[in-house]
Amino acid sequence: MDRKVVIFCASSAKIDEKYNDAAREAVRALHALGYTVVSGGCKRGTMGVITSESVKVGGRHIIVLPSFMKGMEDPDIKEVIWTDTMAARKEKMREGACAAIALPGGIGTIDEFIETHTLKKLHKWEGELFALNLDGYWDPYIALLDHMVETGALDAQDRDLVHFPRTVAELIACFD
Repeated sequence: MDRKVVIFCASSAKIDEKYNDAAREAVRALHALGYTVVSGGCKRGTMGVITSESVKVGGRHIIVLPSFMKGMEDPDIKEVIWTDTMAARKEKMREGACAAIALPGGIGTIDEFIETHTLKKLHKWEGELFALNLDGYWDPYIALLDHMVETGALDAQDRDLVHFPRTVAELIACFD
């Protein structure tokens, strides 16, 4: 059985290298455990790092891109799924995934992850949710979720749908 994990991450080449190092480590570990990695797949930023690492270790990696991003795909990845829209891209990335991991990233990462969190809350996606909180990267999101609970806008059990491991080792321990 093919076990898929979707990774949401930065497309920015300016992201701190420590986050790319963590991404490499996570991808190596996931592939070693037999997981297929699914990502947005462009060749820039952390997305490029994880596709390159997948190729390097010989792991199965599926990339999903909207057709308007043609030419931005990593040419070394053989499994490319094209969609018509960004919304369809997110849906296709999650399809069949047992987990979603948000690595440090920007607005696209937040969009992908919050939508996935919402779908989990609504019982429309059943995977596990993780945000790698390396060096407190996701602390502002945690504070926002806590604020939503404190003000009654979010139930505590829905806030707790997301796990926030602080290291790659803690993250990967959830997949053993």
